[in-house]
Amino acid sequence: MVSHMVPPGKLKRPVLQPFSANAIKERPQGLAFSPSEWRWRFPVLVLAVIGCCIATYLALYQWAVMPNVWEPFFGSGSKRVLHSSISRILPVPDAFLGALGYLADIVTGSLGGNTRWRTMPWAVMIYGATVVFVGATALVLAAFQPLLFHAGCTLCLASAFISICIVWLARHEVSASFGYLRRARAAEKLESTKRCFEQ
Repeated sequence: MVSHMVPPGKLKRPVLQPFSANAIKERPQGLAFSPSEWRWRFPVLVLAVIGCCIATYLALYQWAVMPNVWEPFFGSGSKRVLHSSISRILPVPDAFLGALGYLADIVTGSLGGNTRWRTMPWAVMIYGATVVFVGATALVLAAFQPLLFHAGCTLCLASAFISICIVWLARHEVSASFGYLRRARAAEKLESTKRCFEQ
């Protein structure tokens, strides 16, 4: 049996390409990862689901569907907060609006794939506006508890903490989409200027 020997100089060595163009496109400028990957978005969705459940529970109490609300630390503080004048400003309970806000976080956070920060930047910006609005509202309502109501609500504070965590976790993706839109707009202006000089 004759074996065909290939001279060492003729061997084709594999070319290693640690960084491909596609891989670079999947990562925003300044980050070593894609913030739209599910490993980064999944914790946000889990927190939003928990927050939605808490807000729905509080809304059911405000609607008198449930006779009592769970409160391990502040005695009757939750009842005072949940039946305050602030909670009755709108026709629906403020906790119900919080549940809708968390639901919006879930929907907008579930859209798109691993590169949605550049393929769906406007969806990410809507997502960012939603999480920031819910987080800011929860923070203001949490500050009202000691300042206006002189009472505390454990589940309300837990919901506010969840909202702040969601804002923190979503910051990279929103920042990446904002930067992408800003660079795209700058490139569009530059191209428009070039066309003016070429005419």
